[in-house]
Amino acid sequence: MAHRPSQRLSSDISGQEIPRLPSDTAGTEPRAPRPLAALDPHGLLVLSRALFTCTEQSEIVRLAMRHVSALGPYSAEAGYLATGDGLSRVPGQDAGAPAVDDARMKELSEADCSVSLPERSWAWAFGLRGADGLLGYLVISSLSGPDEEGHFLLSNLVGLTAAALALAAARASQHHNAGELSRLRTERDTALRQLEAMRSEVRLQKTVHETLARVAAQGGGEDAITQALYELTGLSALIEDPFGNLRSWAGPNRPDPYPVRSATRQQEMLRQVAREGGMVRVKARLIALARPRGDLLGVLALEDPEATADEHTLFALDHALRSLAQELLHVRELTGVELRLRRQLIDDLLEGTDGTSAYARAEALGHDLQRSHYVVVVHWPGNAADDSFTRAVEQATATTAARPLITRRGDRVVLLTEARPDDDAVHTALAHQLGTPGGAIGVSTRCDSPDGVPRCYQEALRALEVRQNSRQRSGTTFFDDLGLYRILGPGNDLRELEGFVREWLGRLIDYDAEHDSQLVETLSRYFDCGGNYDDAAAALTVHRSTLRYRLQRIREISDRDLADVDTRLNLQVATRVWKIILGGRR
Repeated sequence: MAHRPSQRLSSDISGQEIPRLPSDTAGTEPRAPRPLAALDPHGLLVLSRALFTCTEQSEIVRLAMRHVSALGPYSAEAGYLATGDGLSRVPGQDAGAPAVDDARMKELSEADCSVSLPERSWAWAFGLRGADGLLGYLVISSLSGPDEEGHFLLSNLVGLTAAALALAAARASQHHNAGELSRLRTERDTALRQLEAMRSEVRLQKTVHETLARVAAQGGGEDAITQALYELTGLSALIEDPFGNLRSWAGPNRPDPYPVRSATRQQEMLRQVAREGGMVRVKARLIALARPRGDLLGVLALEDPEATADEHTLFALDHALRSLAQELLHVRELTGVELRLRRQLIDDLLEGTDGTSAYARAEALGHDLQRSHYVVVVHWPGNAADDSFTRAVEQATATTAARPLITRRGDRVVLLTEARPDDDAVHTALAHQLGTPGGAIGVSTRCDSPDGVPRCYQEALRALEVRQNSRQRSGTTFFDDLGLYRILGPGNDLRELEGFVREWLGRLIDYDAEHDSQLVETLSRYFDCGGNYDDAAAALTVHRSTLRYRLQRIREISDRDLADVDTRLNLQVATRVWKIILGGRR
């Protein structure tokens, strides 16, 4: 007979003894032990290879259950795996096998003990244990309890199964840990890249903030803003006014001359950018509108023909836009205050003010009243004296001399300027800007002190009135060139002038009023044309014979001899006073 294994060989791999239970044949002669060769221990070795190469714990338990019957008259009733929620039955139990009470299994508290099964005199729950504790159970039954050899074989099967489960768990844990380590490494690398990107972005943003803060601390200015934006982005930066005129440029490739868009195209571009909002690409440019408090004050743009602008570029452009908006708003507020002060000064000068106070106020505004000045009055029919018309007049009168003082009086613009306008140069410039030559300008004589400004203002008004009532109503008239009209100018008694007109033209005026005729106007145009019949008829848009008839009626009604030199002079002066001084009143 083969050697019988010792009792210690019946313990599992964790060193726990598999208990011996009494068989249902107690009191009878013990059966003769089977030889180990008959139990095929080599099969356990083969099974062990299969168990240790299996990675799925459920499959390991099922594999062990399938080999229980090869060890002797034993049946594998159920297999369990320990989970976080307790024990979980492994699928694969034979349909005809007696049911194992799962609730009873959960009450075992990791101990090995017998279980009750119908039609089975012996049933035992073998704990499958590893280094970290219980891994599961194998429930094995038999018609009779196992003998010593059976204990040995079942012990080895349980031990091998437990070892295979522990190995599979270790492999799974190792795989999980490796995967988790890989995931953590990936997350770490991603986090490091994001951190570096954030550091880079913060550095770039800090550079933008510091650069524009330095510009503001040094006084700002449009040129400083465009230069800073060019240095930050490497793209040429520019500022335009709302009309498309270039105000500042920094960077290469500045157009010369700078192209100016038509008013229609400029408005279309502004509407497009305002509609889309933020930074808008228009052809080769990134454009943003400086609109503090909703008012469009300027346009900030970057030349980007290669479309290389990135988030850093947009960030720099946005912050430069904020700086520009504050700068333009500050300039507008200062300009508004200065404009009001300058208008108050010229208004007071036109009305007459204290010379000492006027000098001090002018000096505070950077205007030198110690120099000689001229008063200029501009009127342009169809153009109300609003800010746009005032700016147009100021631009047209701009010279190398100091900036003029300017104000509005009704529908006229009044300037006090050091430079005497050059003939019709101002009128020509204004006609070009306004698109019509129909305006008139009156210029005073030289004014050498503030107390002379009111007199010069009246001179400029008289020059303007003479121009507007002459044959050529548009153009520039200088008070110096008025000749006879200077005698009839400011300071004369209006009642005496009216008496003079009534003396020489009274009958004609009354006749015109009664018959709705134009004898006085006919006589005035006749004298204006130097007594030339053809020119006078053309100026009155009447036939030559009609003019002759009217002149004859004038002789008859006025009882004046138009051939007499003194009579002609008095009549001509009377018609001029009637038109210029009295405004054609009848």
